[in-house]
Amino acid sequence: MRDRTEAVESMEQLSLVWRALVLDRDPDADVRDLPGVAVRWADCRFPFWNCVTLTDIGADTGLLARRLDRAVDVMRTKSRPGFLWLFEDLLDDGARGRLRETAERAGLAYAFSGTGMAGDLLPVPEPSHPELVFVRVDTDEHLLAYADLNARAYGFTLEDGRDGLRGSTAWKNRIHAYLGLRDGVPVTCAATVEADGRLFVVLVATAPEWERRGYGEAVTRKALYEGGRATGLTRATLHATAAGAPVYPRIGFRPNSPVHFYALAGTPAPPS
Repeated sequence: MRDRTEAVESMEQLSLVWRALVLDRDPDADVRDLPGVAVRWADCRFPFWNCVTLTDIGADTGLLARRLDRAVDVMRTKSRPGFLWLFEDLLDDGARGRLRETAERAGLAYAFSGTGMAGDLLPVPEPSHPELVFVRVDTDEHLLAYADLNARAYGFTLEDGRDGLRGSTAWKNRIHAYLGLRDGVPVTCAATVEADGRLFVVLVATAPEWERRGYGEAVTRKALYEGGRATGLTRATLHATAAGAPVYPRIGFRPNSPVHFYALAGTPAPPS
C-alpha cells in the first residue's frame, strides 16, 4: 500500500494555511470544510486566494467524480475564477489513471501542475547573495512590491496581484515575508508562515528578467532562516510550481505528491 503520509501532510498544510490567508484577505470569505472538499475562497481578483481542494484519502474513481462535481458546483457560484488543487497521491491507482478524464467530465480544464515538498531541514544557515540585500515586508510599499513580483512571475495583472495583498496586516506582522533588493529595486520575494508545527513557504517569486541567478533560492533561505529563528521549528513544507521545483531540493526539501491545478472549463488561461 502506498504511504500517503506526506501527501496528507501537504494537503492539510494547504487547507490550514489557506484558511488563514484567505480570511486575512476577507474575514467574510467562503471558508468551509465539506465532506471531501475544503473551500478556501476569497472571491477576489488574486486567483490563488480562490481555492478548493479534495481531502479524501484513497478515493476511488467513483468518489473522485462525486467530489469533483461538488467542487465544481462551489466554483460555479463564485464571481471570480480560481483553482481546484488536487493532490494526486491521495487517490487510489484507478482514480489516478483516470484523473484527467474524470476532471474534464466534471467541467474542469487542466491548468498546470506542481509538487508538494517537505523536509526536516531547519535551522538553515543565515543566507547571503552578493547581488541582493534582504528586507522584511513591513510597509505598504513593501507589500505592493511583493504583490507585483508575484503578479509578474505568475502571469497575472498587477491589479490582480495587489488585490490579494493590499491592506494586509498579517503580511507585515505575523508572516515572515522578505524582499530581495538589487540596487534598491525589489527583484525577488519569499515568505514563511507557521502552521501546525511547521513552516510553510508561500508565494515565492522572482521578476522574469532576473531569473536563473539564484535569487529565488536565496530569498527562500532568508524567509526560512528568519521564520525558523523566530519559531524554533525544524520542519518546513511548500508547494512548488514546475518552474520552481528544481530549486528546493538544494535547500533540503524532498518532493512528495504531484499537485494538479484545474480551472473551470472556459475560464481565461492560467499562468504556466
